[in-house]
Amino acid sequence: MPEKVWIGAIYLQEEGGYEIILKSLRHYKNRLKTIGNSPELKVAAGMFAPILNQQAMKTVPKINEVIQKIQNSLGDIQSVNKISEDVSFLVNALSCYEADIHKAEDTEQEYFVKLVGNMEDAKIDLKNIKIALKRIKQYSE
Repeated sequence: MPEKVWIGAIYLQEEGGYEIILKSLRHYKNRLKTIGNSPELKVAAGMFAPILNQQAMKTVPKINEVIQKIQNSLGDIQSVNKISEDVSFLVNALSCYEADIHKAEDTEQEYFVKLVGNMEDAKIDLKNIKIALKRIKQYSE
């Protein structure tokens, strides 16, 4: 029985999907580094804030690792295929960036607007995020 092929590897390497993935990972890292300033955390977390901050700081090295893995593997499809182990992590990063773009648009809270940056670029990124989420979850039959 042939092994399933991760379509996400083709998307990352040949279709330029790595750009939105890397942008989302960097956003995710910035979000986690500034989570203490998040209006959501200030309102809802209370006594859980230190725990959330601690977990966020534990996740940042993993983000750096995945960014490095992507950057190092773009020239070799076999190496890109190994990134399939991190699909759920990539989904988290993309979903975080997508949610923060919507929060910046909908609430116009300074925290999210600053975190997202250029809203015109972010609106374009929303389309790319949807494509990326679909493609990185696909495997051949």
